[in-house]
This record gives sequence, structure tokens and C-alpha cells, in this order.
Amino acid sequence: MEKDLKEAIELLQNLISVPSFSNEEDEAADVWEKWLNAKGLKKVKRFHNNVYVLSENYDPSKPILLLNSHLDTVKPVSTYTKNPFEPLIIDGKLYGLGSNDAGASGVSLATVFLKYKDLKDLPFNLLFAITASEEKMGELGMRAFLPHLKEEGIYPSMAIVGEPTGCKAAVAERGLVVCDAIATGKAGHAARNEGINAIYRAYEDIEILKNMAFPKVSEVLGPIKVTVTMIESGTQHNVVPDKCKYVVDIRTTEVFSNEETVDELNKNVKWSKLIPRSTRIRASVLSSSHPLEVAAKISGIETFISPTTSDMANLSDVPSIKIGPGESERSHSADEYIKLEEIREGIDTYDKFISNLSLVLQHPNYNKH
Repeated sequence: MEKDLKEAIELLQNLISVPSFSNEEDEAADVWEKWLNAKGLKKVKRFHNNVYVLSENYDPSKPILLLNSHLDTVKPVSTYTKNPFEPLIIDGKLYGLGSNDAGASGVSLATVFLKYKDLKDLPFNLLFAITASEEKMGELGMRAFLPHLKEEGIYPSMAIVGEPTGCKAAVAERGLVVCDAIATGKAGHAARNEGINAIYRAYEDIEILKNMAFPKVSEVLGPIKVTVTMIESGTQHNVVPDKCKYVVDIRTTEVFSNEETVDELNKNVKWSKLIPRSTRIRASVLSSSHPLEVAAKISGIETFISPTTSDMANLSDVPSIKIGPGESERSHSADEYIKLEEIREGIDTYDKFISNLSLVLQHPNYNKH
């Protein structure tokens, strides 16, 4: 274990040392590709900056468990006091951009993949994939990677998504739709009380959105959350505005598709038109009877509902669970760090989880999903 931990830390230090902003992950993908090849793996492949490898004893008759984390980072905030690309170990903490989100998850998953890759008696194949552009849900990340896998004849049956969760297991997360809304009126002179004020019309619709009650509520995620976050209108003080633009942040659930959610909102507002920027970030809810959640429970891993989005949103057709070392609140913050003991915990947690998932799937009472 100590050798594995040491190698995982060294790999994470190498990853911190190279910039890996979303859509600019070439050097980090190089690090991953070189490291996996150095481990003697014969099936390492790369698609754009997504690096992946199947277990050595791949059996097409078995399902595939995807072990996934991302290699991209956001750009460092201005309040950093340390060099974000200099991996420093101070008082048992490894500092550096991407250390917590989500480098520690990636190196922990890779360590456990190496342990299990040669086992022939597992009831599933393992697919380790470190993917790109997660922070921007980019075109060349998971959204491109899954179609590529299908072209290769690889169909993941379930997934572990590595993100900083304190090694708790997120069994669901909301989807996200951002809409640009516009309410229209008629311009006029403010002094003569002319025109139709688009701000007032927008206000009526914002009240409707604020109090919107959908006809169905998710048992797991609760109600859909609708929040107006930005507003813009007017050209000068004495002109009644004929347009009022505003932005609506919608946290969706599985009971309505993202498209249905937007349609329902548009049906209820009186003066506005809501236009989604994208509908691809979908809610993810894992069934309580799914082997992934059962394995989490028998492993003694606490489950929770995640308030943040991840590549689970792009895996909406693949049952997934989100778990990993580190804490979400450290992500995207100055002087990001991961505790070395958290990396150990991540390796131990993934190891126990995969072992118990194997037992669940081999249990005689298990009904195949």
C-alpha cells in the first residue's frame, strides 16, 4: 500500500506541474498516457485528450464498469498565494491546481484499476478513463468520448465518477438548464406615461417563475429549482423600455426532461420567451436497488444528493455513482490542496467498493439490471 500511495502522489505532483485548463489538456493527457504505458498496460488508447484503457482480461460477455475522473482544471483565481503549478507538500497537504478537483480521484482510481486489471473472476470488465473538458462540459470531453467508445464497440454498463466528495457517495445530482429570457413591451416617453414597460412585464413573469410549482416532484431530488440571476433593461432614464432581458438558472430533476421543463415554464409565463442555451446537462438519479448503491451501503459509505454537477450529467444513460477523496468546497478556490491521507482514503474506498460490488453482482439473489 505504501508503494502504491507513493506512486499515486508522485503522479499527482507531475499532473499539477503542467497546466491543464479545459480544452487545453494536451500535456496532462501526455502525462497520463506515459504513466499508464510505463505500467505495462497494452491497451492504452487516446481520443483527443481522453486517455483510457480496458482491463487486460477483457471478456465481451461481461458488463463494463467505467472508472472515470477528469484531468482538466479551471483557471487559478487571483487570490492564490502559492504557484498553482508547483506541487508543494506542507504539513501533510499537497498543494496545487487540480490536486483536489479532481487529480486525487484520478490517481486513486488508477491505482485501484492496476490492482484489479488482471483478475479473471471479476463479474465485470474494468474500463479506466481519464477524460477532458469536464469543467466546461466541453465538446471534446465525455460528450465526445462516449460516442467514440460506441464506435469501438465498448458500452459501459455502470460508472464510478471520481470527484471530491469526502469519500461519500453521491447517488443523484440535479441537471442544469440556463435560459436567456426576454420580455417585450413598447417604447415611450416616461414623462407622458407612454408605452408598455417591458420591465413591469418581466417582473410579472419573474414572480410566476419564483412561485412555479411543477405537477410532479422527484422523490429523490425534490422540486425543480428556478432562479432568476441576472437582469438588463433600458437605454436611458426617460425612455420606457421595450425590452427586458434576464437569465434563468434551472436545476432540473429526472421527472421531467430538460426540454419538458423549459416547455412547462414557457407555458406559464405571460410575456416572456425562455430560450435554453443548452439542455445537455441532465439530472442523474441512481435506483436504491442498483448494485452500485447496494455496494456503497454494504461498504459503509454514506450516500447523499450532490448539489454540484459533474460528468454524471453526461452519463445519464449509464447508471453512475460519484465518489472520491477531497472536499468539494476546496474546488475552484485559492491554494487548492489535497491531504495525503485523503489519497490513501480514496484508494482504500475505491478498493473496498469494487470488491463489494463484485460480491453484490455474484450474489445468487441478484437480478441483473
